[in-house]
Amino acid sequence: MRTITPTGGGPVCASIERLLPDVLDGTITPGRVFEETFPLARAPDASRAMADRRVLKALLPA
Repeated sequence: MRTITPTGGGPVCASIERLLPDVLDGTITPGRVFEETFPLARAPDASRAMADRRVLKALLPA
């Protein structure tokens, strides 16, 4: 199976309708959205990690 990267825009919206049933029934396993969690006090570290491409997305819980 090919890897797809939904990054926004029209094609992503079209893909969601086609792929969501496969995600929900377990045919496709989606990747993680957040790769690392940083405490709010370390928000600058989270931004640097994303800018340096060490993580794709960082989570800052409230």
